Amino acid sequence: MASATSKSYFWKGFRDGTPFIFVAVPFGLLFGVFATEAGLTLVQTMAFTSTVFAGAAQFTALQLLQDNTPTVIIIISALAVNLRMAMYSASLTPYLGSAPMWQRAFAAYLTVDQSYACSIVRFEKEPDLSVPLRMAYFVGSVTPITPLWILSTYLGAVLGAQIPESWALDFALPITFLAMIGPMMRTFAHVVAALVAITVSLLTVVIPFNLGLLIAGCAGMVAGAQAELILERRKTRQ
Repeated sequence: MASATSKSYFWKGFRDGTPFIFVAVPFGLLFGVFATEAGLTLVQTMAFTSTVFAGAAQFTALQLLQDNTPTVIIIISALAVNLRMAMYSASLTPYLGSAPMWQRAFAAYLTVDQSYACSIVRFEKEPDLSVPLRMAYFVGSVTPITPLWILSTYLGAVLGAQIPESWALDFALPITFLAMIGPMMRTFAHVVAALVAITVSLLTVVIPFNLGLLIAGCAGMVAGAQAELILERRKTRQ
């Protein structure tokens, strides 16, 4: 019975994660094309996308690499872009933290924007789910994306210039994040963090090496945290 229930939650996650393939595939194709244009070999491209498995960080590092940015800045920028994964992990810990170590390690590798967005919404809606059911759902939510991400990267790297510019694959990145951010603007603190980050990123666009994005991200996190503290204090006073 438990196995069947876990299976059902795996397929629930699979269904919830499936719509993201419509942006993951062109996103992967685009990365494959850009990587080969930047001079990476097919082996290097596939190793990059399989080990890092973080599209935004991969694009950030690749763009900075093309701009001949110092290696230290590339590493710091990629880590900063992926810093949100640490926040995702902290957010998921109350739900998955008691799972066996190997499962948590596996989940850490599979933690991407899509799997987090699907899972945190499900876990908050059904707080009484057992850890095995949560883990089954989490893995299911990223299952349709992972193989297609790697396959599409391979196809993009192999096909390269043969993909017509009219396909406009670069739409995938902003569409992906808009699709995930919209439903997650659930509290005043979320909105404040987003607005501050957007404003600061626009004001710091002239800073070289895209360092303005790092500043904007930090400003957004600080603003969101402060907004949440203010709301908590008001609740306490009431």
